[in-house]
Amino acid sequence: MISRLRGAPAGRTVDGLVLDVGGVGYLVAATPSALRLADGVTEMTVETYLHVRDDVLQLYGFADAAERALFVHLLGVTGIGPKVALAIVSSAPPADLHRAIALGDIARFQAIPGIGKKTAERIALELKDSIVDTIEPGVEIGTPRELVARDALVELGFSVVEAERALARVDPGLPAEERVREALRSAA
Repeated sequence: MISRLRGAPAGRTVDGLVLDVGGVGYLVAATPSALRLADGVTEMTVETYLHVRDDVLQLYGFADAAERALFVHLLGVTGIGPKVALAIVSSAPPADLHRAIALGDIARFQAIPGIGKKTAERIALELKDSIVDTIEPGVEIGTPRELVARDALVELGFSVVEAERALARVDPGLPAEERVREALRSAA
């Protein structure tokens, strides 16, 4: 198993990043955060996962071990292949996705292209126990109450990401109704 590569970024293709390691160019399907690591550097390290199928060997690259661990967890979910898992890991930082899984926040996953309601529910259901165990002690995962304000903004036409950005600028100690009002004021 190839779990890490260190080398020089040699270019980008539609399929990902080409990493030159000792004169061999490895094509790595990478997350956006791993691609950002390649900007303006002469050498970089990428955490990788080698996916083996009958007809192809494909490397997937991640900025850190947390992204790779989440990717591997997602591969264990019924119906999730490596391309969908990469799309999910690429959609947000691992801590945000862990929180969404722990809270059963299926709207977060449905906002990702290619993820329907049933797949989002499966992700939350199948990973909840294993993800909660990986969250570092002392890290707040939030409460379902916090989702009320976000979901209200989504009902008003915001995307999940836009709603979360708007709510990030509002005092989290306010009641959900007041958070929605403040987020609407700041967005106007």
